[in-house]
Amino acid sequence: MGIRLPGFFLAKQILRQSVLNAEKGASTSLDVPKGFLAVYVGVTQMKRFLIPVSYLNQPLFQELLSRVEEEFGFNHSMGGLTIPCGEDTFTDITSQLITS
Repeated sequence: MGIRLPGFFLAKQILRQSVLNAEKGASTSLDVPKGFLAVYVGVTQMKRFLIPVSYLNQPLFQELLSRVEEEFGFNHSMGGLTIPCGEDTFTDITSQLITS
């Protein structure tokens, strides 16, 4: 029985980066309801999604974030968490999180 800390630290890093970007004026917390996180999804054209913060605890979503971090890092000009994948891929993953 072990504790999975890498996911916790990844989630903490994501939230810290989002707060830092919000402080820079890139986005405001006023337009994101409590308990949600704004993410930008897309390859060429970014679309903004609001996701529940609880997704950060989901192994499938953590795997997606790990892949994004490895390939692109978390410092993006959009001012929020950017996930450079197709919208269809993102919605497929999040729909699996809703049903599980």
